Amino acid sequence: MTASPIDIETLRRLPKAVLHDHLDGGLRPATVVELAAAVGHKLPTTDPDELAAWYFEAANSGDLVRYIATFEHTLAVMQTREGLLRTAEEYVLDLAADGVVYAEVRYAPELNTNGGLSLSEVVETVQQGLAAGMAKAAAAGTPVRVGTLLCGMRMFDRVREAAELAVAYRDAGVVGFDIAGAEDGFPPADHLEAFELLRRESVPFTIHAGEAHGLPSIHQALQVCGAQRIGHGVRLTEDIPDLAAGKLGRLASWVRDRRIALEMCPTSNLQTGCATSIAEHPITALKDLGFRVTLNTDNRLVSGTTMTREMSLLVEEAGWTLEDLRTVTVNALKSAFVPFDERKALIEDVVLPGYAAAL
Repeated sequence: MTASPIDIETLRRLPKAVLHDHLDGGLRPATVVELAAAVGHKLPTTDPDELAAWYFEAANSGDLVRYIATFEHTLAVMQTREGLLRTAEEYVLDLAADGVVYAEVRYAPELNTNGGLSLSEVVETVQQGLAAGMAKAAAAGTPVRVGTLLCGMRMFDRVREAAELAVAYRDAGVVGFDIAGAEDGFPPADHLEAFELLRRESVPFTIHAGEAHGLPSIHQALQVCGAQRIGHGVRLTEDIPDLAAGKLGRLASWVRDRRIALEMCPTSNLQTGCATSIAEHPITALKDLGFRVTLNTDNRLVSGTTMTREMSLLVEEAGWTLEDLRTVTVNALKSAFVPFDERKALIEDVVLPGYAAAL
């Protein structure tokens, strides 16, 4: 495949798959403004363009805790049925417009109950909004399959409840589980009971690890808790002291040999200080070493990004080709939490023909 520059419209048309994208981090700025006015929540600014810029600048602190703090305003407008329906539907439509054909959206239901909704009502409302978005996207000729990952907040005490919700709704749109929130000081093994429940009930899960905390968090997520994927995992390179030589430590070898997907989010990692530049982001070295890396947005509003933008940055600053982009897209679908036949059909009927047409 060509190593020459790839224009932005070609990138936008490419079929994409995203595994790591937070619902409350991807709202439209104009929607935040409108919903905030309806519920009486004060924003830093009521101009949508200025609000988008505020989010991006506030998140560029190089600190994960401050990055997470920007979610105050999006969560404030996601406490009602109306707010959840609208944001979930728009979430799907925005992905479809960006060429995404498969997505897993994650959120923590416990963070959406301040308006009086129960955990079950939150889940059912979000699923209704996602279904409406998928129906509209399909009618517009841009179908997208969206599965839900329910999150437990690792620094609070309701992770087991969130896991029980994932079990209860796994046949109603929920495809898996995750824990999110500040990593440092809140190891995944603190929630071993929840992960044991998920394993007993055959519910797949990923775990945020290897972002703010290093190799011990990745080791715990995999070897103690049993995660099938790793959210971020950018610090796995600490177990590869010589990236150029490709000599792997035991943990890195385990991850590569067992095809454990790394849900990597380049722009987000720059914002939280986990990487210094797109050109030097570990995603490229890990891809070249044969790890199952996937490309993701994390939080589209907070990071001011889209899948098309993430692809463009890697093409322009890290020398990625269409073949590289196809590889990470296929990687994502191979490791998605939906049944094999669905993944196989998306790869063979949508992704591979889409890339072939771009040549």
